[in-house]
Amino acid sequence: MKQLIILLLVLTGFQAHSQPLEEMEYVLRYGIIKGGKAKLKATPDTYNGQKVIHYYMQAHTIGLPDKLYSVNDVYESFVDPVTFLPRAAIRNIKEQKYRYYNLVLFDQDADSIYSKRTGPMKVPNNLIDILGVFFYLRQHAMLDQISLEKETELPVIHGHEIFNMHIKYLGTETIETKLGKVACYVISPTVSTGKLLKRSDGLKFYITKDSKRLPIYMEFDMKFGALKCELESYKIKGTEQIAQE
Repeated sequence: MKQLIILLLVLTGFQAHSQPLEEMEYVLRYGIIKGGKAKLKATPDTYNGQKVIHYYMQAHTIGLPDKLYSVNDVYESFVDPVTFLPRAAIRNIKEQKYRYYNLVLFDQDADSIYSKRTGPMKVPNNLIDILGVFFYLRQHAMLDQISLEKETELPVIHGHEIFNMHIKYLGTETIETKLGKVACYVISPTVSTGKLLKRSDGLKFYITKDSKRLPIYMEFDMKFGALKCELESYKIKGTEQIAQE
């Protein structure tokens, strides 16, 4: 599978050449049990000779949860650095024996995509992939807009399924984090439940109100219990922003 991903990236014109602009590492907990880790990166790159930002996320289980229900999911998105709309997206899922892989190429000017699984199709204007949508919210100051309007929706593709993601504003809250006490927007996006989520609205995101718009804490209502995701490390251009214990 690794060789296939590399081949696909070569064929679609992706070239890596820079250190990440941002790196975020999270620990996932089921109660007091540390059950997994997640890493997000945003890196300047080129795609088909044009500048892009490459978003990358990997989430995997560790310890006892890994033995009970092994997960190793990778999402990638290659977005325009001006519009923050995707040009390509990859979803590579490994959950127990379940496997899912898809590559989607976007033609934003023609409102169309090519999905490796389903072929070409017309899509809504300004379609965003599931990983890119949260970075899109940060870059477009949409959190300020949501806080005024209480709810918004965005056309999103998840794998090869297209739906309108409703994003509800739940208010602001100051929480204790590794960065100290931080004021956060609290939002709840709706996504497909898939094999793990209990409810489509069973997600709660805490995103800092400062200029970084940093996703600092998350809660997931899973079929096997509540999952909490806490920021452990945050780097800007390779420099750690959190004092390590």
